[in-house]
Amino acid sequence: MNDLHTSASAAEIYMDDLAREDDLLLRIKERIHAAKMPDVSVAPGYGKMLTLLVTLMGAKHILEIGALGGYSAICMARGMAEGGSITSLEIRPDYAEVAKNHLIEAGFGDQTRYMIGPAVDSLEQLKAAGEKFDFFFIDADKLNYLNYLDMAIEMANPGAVIVADNLLLRGRTLNFERNGPAIQIVREFNRRMADDPRLLGTLLPAYDGLAIAMVKNT
Repeated sequence: MNDLHTSASAAEIYMDDLAREDDLLLRIKERIHAAKMPDVSVAPGYGKMLTLLVTLMGAKHILEIGALGGYSAICMARGMAEGGSITSLEIRPDYAEVAKNHLIEAGFGDQTRYMIGPAVDSLEQLKAAGEKFDFFFIDADKLNYLNYLDMAIEMANPGAVIVADNLLLRGRTLNFERNGPAIQIVREFNRRMADDPRLLGTLLPAYDGLAIAMVKNT
């Protein structure tokens, strides 16, 4: 197990070096650390994957659940189609303000809106307004991951992609002697992303785990 962990860490360091974060993304990470915000931004390799996925599918309307410092939003914004927009849900107004300033600095301020408060409440508002999205990124409180998934599917345009981060919970998901509420919810979330009949999905085991699924046309 130690050899596997060492091998995985070496592979991630290698991939991070190839990902080559630019100066803006590096500054954002430094500011997040200096502000004593949680150091949980998406891994550099997965940030680049977000840009790639959004670009490949030509996503125009993006929904992010969990803003933190804006790192992932910038990665997605760099790939979105012309005239696109990002709606970012964040429970903490101070985090949303940090993210907003970073998106302005990156040149996407006019294309990003923030909804402050519990994400489930914001999702209900968006659903009631009839809003639909092409791409979803879930990176927030794990106890609501199943709620986020169900609501994302309901608000998805045909062929939309759903991506979620931190599915290994720093190894806790794989330790079946641990069965806390968040762990059980994430395990069920992973199962649904992999085999829900409404989705075509898979799980990637690098870093802290990433799930990617496409909403089938039904």
